[in-house]
Amino acid sequence: MTLRLRLLAEFLGTALLVTVVVGSGIMVDQLTSDMAVALLLNQFATILALGGLVALLLPISGAQINPAVTLMMMIRRAMTLAEGLGYIGVQFLGGALGTIAAHAMFGRALIVVSTNERITPGTFLGEMIATTGLIALILTAIYQDKTSWLPLLVPAWIGAGYFFTSSTSFANPAVTIARGFTESFTGIAWTSVPWFIAAQVSGALFALFLVAPFQRAHQKGKTA
Repeated sequence: MTLRLRLLAEFLGTALLVTVVVGSGIMVDQLTSDMAVALLLNQFATILALGGLVALLLPISGAQINPAVTLMMMIRRAMTLAEGLGYIGVQFLGGALGTIAAHAMFGRALIVVSTNERITPGTFLGEMIATTGLIALILTAIYQDKTSWLPLLVPAWIGAGYFFTSSTSFANPAVTIARGFTESFTGIAWTSVPWFIAAQVSGALFALFLVAPFQRAHQKGKTA
């Protein structure tokens, strides 16, 4: 697959993911004032879309649609610097387009700066744990040759993270920035965005550290 097509897949995949996340957030604003119901509906829409996107994009671009995942691929030298930066660039652009598309569907201003403050010590830790788990899961599936499981594993982890983490498991810098442009249920204030991204990058690096000894043991077992 050419780099151009892979970049297009990452752009469209991230745009569609954010459209679902933000669009379902706007919809639940209109349907209910019950926070538990709103979170459940937003979670349901997200995991369904995420599973479908990962399944379809996996053979095309690797279905990364997440700068934290791409960063880990670059560190592991599974991608060149140019490829990785290209992926990250289109992921951020796709995320922004996703928010604009969701707002357009519901007749809202295309870009709105969110005022939804989310950062606390607890949500920082929650976001770090969410991203650590996601990246560790992906890296483990790769070294165990179980990437075909990712369309189930990734949405399962993110869906669980909606309810067991205090941050509701963003675990994606592109999605985080895109959610800074909506004042819906899914929005995040720009004062919180840098902290969430710092937690995500920290979690991704920690996952790399955690998985490394298991990967080495796995490789030794295969050659023994």
